[in-house]
Amino acid sequence: MTHAQATEVIPSTSDDQRPAAHNPHVRTAGPGSAEPQARPSWLILWLMLLAQFMVILDVSVVNVALPSIGTALGFSTGDYQWTVSAYVLLSGGLLLLGGRLADLVNRRRMFLTGLALFTAASLLSGLAVSPLMLVASRAAQGMGAAMLTPAAMAIIMTAYAGRQRATALAVWGTVGSTGIAAGVLFGGLLTTLLGWQGVFFINVPIGIAVGVLALRRVPAGTTVLRKVRDLDLGGALTGVLGLVALVFGIQAAGSEGWTAPLTLASFTAAVVLLAAFARIEMKVATPLVPPHVWRIRSLVSSTGIMAGVTGAVVGAIFLSSLLLQNALGGSPLVTGLQFLPLAVVITLAAAASGKLLGRITPRVMMAGGLVITAVGAALLIHVGADANYVIDVLPGFIVMGLGVGPMFVAISVAAMSGIRGEEAGLASGVMMTGHEVGAALGVAVLTTIGGELANAAGLLAAYPKAFTALAVVLGVLAVVALVAVPRRAGVPD
Repeated sequence: MTHAQATEVIPSTSDDQRPAAHNPHVRTAGPGSAEPQARPSWLILWLMLLAQFMVILDVSVVNVALPSIGTALGFSTGDYQWTVSAYVLLSGGLLLLGGRLADLVNRRRMFLTGLALFTAASLLSGLAVSPLMLVASRAAQGMGAAMLTPAAMAIIMTAYAGRQRATALAVWGTVGSTGIAAGVLFGGLLTTLLGWQGVFFINVPIGIAVGVLALRRVPAGTTVLRKVRDLDLGGALTGVLGLVALVFGIQAAGSEGWTAPLTLASFTAAVVLLAAFARIEMKVATPLVPPHVWRIRSLVSSTGIMAGVTGAVVGAIFLSSLLLQNALGGSPLVTGLQFLPLAVVITLAAAASGKLLGRITPRVMMAGGLVITAVGAALLIHVGADANYVIDVLPGFIVMGLGVGPMFVAISVAAMSGIRGEEAGLASGVMMTGHEVGAALGVAVLTTIGGELANAAGLLAAYPKAFTALAVVLGVLAVVALVAVPRRAGVPD
């Protein structure tokens, strides 16, 4: 998408709308760290997108490689679960804190720190010689992702304005929607060509290149937090632990069941910790999440829909990957290639939707995408043991892709509309927390609905039930989008 094709969907905002003299926490940056002016290089955007693409790929790229990893490292049943869960737990639990720190501690510094941690952890994952080493390095990857993602969004929000920002947010949404499906494709290709280690090693040269270029081309920005005590440490601790407990409970529900003691204990801890977080936030002078953020209707409603949409998409890809391999006999490489049309259609639909945002509001685009995705899910309900990929599976993938692409673009644009530059990292952390929680919830819920997934017969029985539920949920979310998302979200005044 070119600059000329973009449509201005968000009013321009500056990084610090309040003058530094009226903001006691702001330390004015020197000449070398001034915020970027209008029309900066598009290289900044592509660096942020490349880093974010790595992060999103890691949500699904490992799934295809898990059988090979398990054989090589002697996995138990629990090791499979924790290889995925460790990443989701840390990334989902720390995103809110990572977003706030990106606003307070210098967004470029947070981006580079997160990128360095993610890259180093990817190297250690590829070098893992035991399940424990792999799970620990996957957790470190999640920590890096929680710092990298909101900082990258904050850099985009403060580097670009007007038409450039509209283009940047539309492409960010495209990467968000494409990365999930592309993860299965790359997972199959890398596992076949380079072995399971390849799904981790591929991040290392990309991470190093992005880091070197970011040091040269991304402005340093400002540092707002002058003392550690200025940070709401009590809110940070309870918020992080509460989100970790919530995501852990969802993960436990998928493997242990919703009424298992471990699941119930995790959800109870999440409720207690998040209630304590809310209470602390109401009392402290400088809360981790300023109260007015929760009153930004466009952000809150879009984050809720983001959770539901991501859960549906990740859950659908998870089940389809299992069905294509374990019930219909595809290899990791063949299965990865079978997801290529889905990834391509998502990308093309997302790119096309960016041109329509001036004519269609993000709210309407969101609802329309949800309806189209629901139709795609409905087309997959009747996939059975004698299914032919081209006739029975591919049409559903294509229709789902036509809906998923516009949805993620519209969600990104609506969620970030009206966000001040100095809170862009926090807002991104809120939105992406919905993404991570939704991803965990989608797999857990669909696993529960489907039932037995360990054998071909169970998968064939689970698939229709799960996709019926998906179609219904997506239809309900379409109504929610029309009711909850503000009509003017993402529309210029």
